[in-house]
Amino acid sequence: MMVRIAALASHSALDVFDGAKDENFETIALCKKGRERPYLEFKRIVDECIILDDFKEIASEKIDNYLTSRDAIIIPNRSLAVYVGYDSIEKMRTKYFGNRKMLRWEERAGEKNYYKILDEAKIRRPKIYKPEEVDDTVIVKLPEAKRRVERGFFIAVNKKDFDEKLDSLMKAGIIDEKSVNEMVIEEYILGAHFNINYFYSPIFNRVELLSIDRRIQSDLDSFYRLPAEIQLKVNRLPRFIEVGHEPATIRESLLEKVFEIGYAFVEATKKLEPPGIIGPFTLQAMVTPELDLVVFDVAPRIGGGTNAHMGIGSQYSKLYFGKPISLGRRIAIEIKEGIKNGELNKILT
Repeated sequence: MMVRIAALASHSALDVFDGAKDENFETIALCKKGRERPYLEFKRIVDECIILDDFKEIASEKIDNYLTSRDAIIIPNRSLAVYVGYDSIEKMRTKYFGNRKMLRWEERAGEKNYYKILDEAKIRRPKIYKPEEVDDTVIVKLPEAKRRVERGFFIAVNKKDFDEKLDSLMKAGIIDEKSVNEMVIEEYILGAHFNINYFYSPIFNRVELLSIDRRIQSDLDSFYRLPAEIQLKVNRLPRFIEVGHEPATIRESLLEKVFEIGYAFVEATKKLEPPGIIGPFTLQAMVTPELDLVVFDVAPRIGGGTNAHMGIGSQYSKLYFGKPISLGRRIAIEIKEGIKNGELNKILT
């Protein structure tokens, strides 16, 4: 059996492919027509580029059978969940790295949502408000009208501000009624934000801290650089659209809490969706002035910021392996060890 590493060609796929090649795996990029150029340009890391009219074709019988015949292992990312959908993902015959049923838990509503995991794990998270309960500073999370894959955000300081901003975004066509119906209103936590990228390894039986990054968001990135008097005169709300990431580190005295919430999260997922999380996951946390960690978002798969460490490796991975490696390479190492030890069943679904 010659295992190949496959991924939907978006989000963190470059990191996945580069890491796979570092461990001598062949790779398959599942590309959408019109978005394939990077995966054709970076020829060293992509052995095969399958160009599709629509990403939904990944779950079609034709592609599913082909991937199965190639002994492919899909590394799921957020784009796969958004474009292909949980139902289709769970029905595919192709093997997935990790517990594919965990992908549903990324949502904020429904029977399976990440608030339940955080509560089960006793990890502090922001309070949730109903519109009529808003009485303090909140962050509002909702999908945009035209680009459902984008999670829109805005901050309101009180109920009046909340109503005015919601109305302004509606009139501008950025959100619609469906957006409002799917809206989540969270307590706004003042602090420093960190995307903490973990890896739960059934092969090595440990939760690893591999890297930390931070988001670069448009047009917030330029908005907060403006002097306060100019911000007040600019008649627009920043959009908070994620467009990139940058590496970060967290103070060493906080690592105790970082490991504490990482292990607690893994144990909670084992109870809620056996066998629980496998492989990479990201907890997005605010560090408050009191040095508490408040998790405000969860990614039960490879995080979007891992490309920040592609090619150079991540800062904490060296402490495990004696050399800096990327999260993409860490996945490939786990698969290679699973093959060598006859334990692939521990890490695939």
